[in-house]
Amino acid sequence: MNDHYDVIVIGSGAGGGTATHALAKTGKRVLLLERGGWFPREIENWDSNAVWLDKRYANAGHWTDAETGKSFVPKQHYYVGGNTKVYGAILFRFREGDFGKISHVDGVSPAWPISYADLEPWYTRAERLYQVHGERGTDPTEPPSHAPYPFPAISHEPRIAQLDRDLRGAGLQPFPLPNGILIDESAPWRSACVRCATCDGYACVTNGKADSAVIAVEPALRHPNVTLLTNALVTRLMTDPSGRTVERVVVERDDVTEEYSADVVVVAAGAINSAALLLRSANDRHPRGLGNASDVIGRHLMLHNNSSLIAFSKMPNPTKFQKTLGINDFYFGDPDSDWPYPLGAMQMLGKSDATLIGFDVQNHPDPAEVARHAIDFWLTTEDLPLADNRVTVDVEGEISLRYTPTNLEEHRRLRAKFESLLSAMQCREDVYENLSYVGGRLGISGVAHQNGTIRFGADPRTSALDLDCKLHELDNVYVADSSFFVSSTAVNPTLTIIANALRVAEGIAQRLGTTTLTATEPAGPAARATIQLSETAIRA
Repeated sequence: MNDHYDVIVIGSGAGGGTATHALAKTGKRVLLLERGGWFPREIENWDSNAVWLDKRYANAGHWTDAETGKSFVPKQHYYVGGNTKVYGAILFRFREGDFGKISHVDGVSPAWPISYADLEPWYTRAERLYQVHGERGTDPTEPPSHAPYPFPAISHEPRIAQLDRDLRGAGLQPFPLPNGILIDESAPWRSACVRCATCDGYACVTNGKADSAVIAVEPALRHPNVTLLTNALVTRLMTDPSGRTVERVVVERDDVTEEYSADVVVVAAGAINSAALLLRSANDRHPRGLGNASDVIGRHLMLHNNSSLIAFSKMPNPTKFQKTLGINDFYFGDPDSDWPYPLGAMQMLGKSDATLIGFDVQNHPDPAEVARHAIDFWLTTEDLPLADNRVTVDVEGEISLRYTPTNLEEHRRLRAKFESLLSAMQCREDVYENLSYVGGRLGISGVAHQNGTIRFGADPRTSALDLDCKLHELDNVYVADSSFFVSSTAVNPTLTIIANALRVAEGIAQRLGTTTLTATEPAGPAARATIQLSETAIRA
């Protein structure tokens, strides 16, 4: 095998898989390296006992909590498609205001070095690629868009439709969640999604979820110029003597060490693993980690303040596919109080069954009856990019996380707002923490929304990446996952990862003398900015 490629992409999740898909059509030789294998496609994918009790698909190993010294199992999955194999497929754009400076109770969320307008054309392409269902004009915090959603919003089942009416009656503006589910409600006989009750937190046995493996990697592999190596753990990036170019990518595969090279290397292993890889790749030219003269790599880790809560409907809730409704009325604050800070977002979660209820309502004689009344919610509040919240690696390369939550008072108030709505929602007054998500407000193991560890910016003294997401200190290394974030916002990060991966891929394609855009997709302002930055990077 010829071990030199035009581009090597490390990681096949939302960022790496999407970048590979975009680059596949250029004809350039692309090698995609994934440390895991293909997710087993079997009926146990939908079995809550297999997933949650037996942990049949858990393969993340252990990381260490630096504060306590205790090891933990992160909510991380190493498969083709990465964590998107088990994500809830909610694909929000960041709010336009999220790109500016925002004051919070515990500090300031910094402004981004690009604007929402710069990313908007890429959000549109991302929504088309991942087949997002939604309805413009219903979310009160929705940013401007130049195109409708590519597919109509997924309908509410009767109990959720009643919930929607009740919330409107309480003066709120609930809206259909933007959802990457491959469903055709007008022709269900040809729909990949069968509207099951096991989507959020599960892999899809019918391939009805818009995950990176289904949407990006498998189509990319139909191009003869794309190669995928599974069970290929990248352990180190080796530079040339100048320290300016990565010339070898070191891989452990089937207990054998292999080396590959490429004109361009794209790191997209997830914010935590990408930072760890660059830190492990320290050398004489980069003693603090590859590209880390600024000492920001691994720092500013953000996870969100997330809570998984179970309310109990006064009438049965037979809903199967529950994840169709969101509430953003409190995203930027509480209009009914003088509280000056944001609170965050509320959305539906996948439906709890008797197995999951058994975690939360312990010793109940009839968990199935309790589950019949469960209505599940997810609450998210923005956390802040603290420099001491960070990823580190020890001499053996093992990962430790240090993380102190911020804005907990905002999250407490968001939960209080949720509880104040229980009566209007025709729910009982008691709420349970969903312990299957590890204790209500997710702790350090809840890394599904990880971001911020290799931030981008114009100043090499305070950022590791330039505005094109290329390492300032290296000529051929880019990052295409959530590492580049400078703030976490309070909505799900995946669509922003996808949109930026498309932007980064176009910059790389231009560098290689081609494009990822078709004749019907003219380069907008963001693409032109990317091209200009890429040309500057090449000249440097």
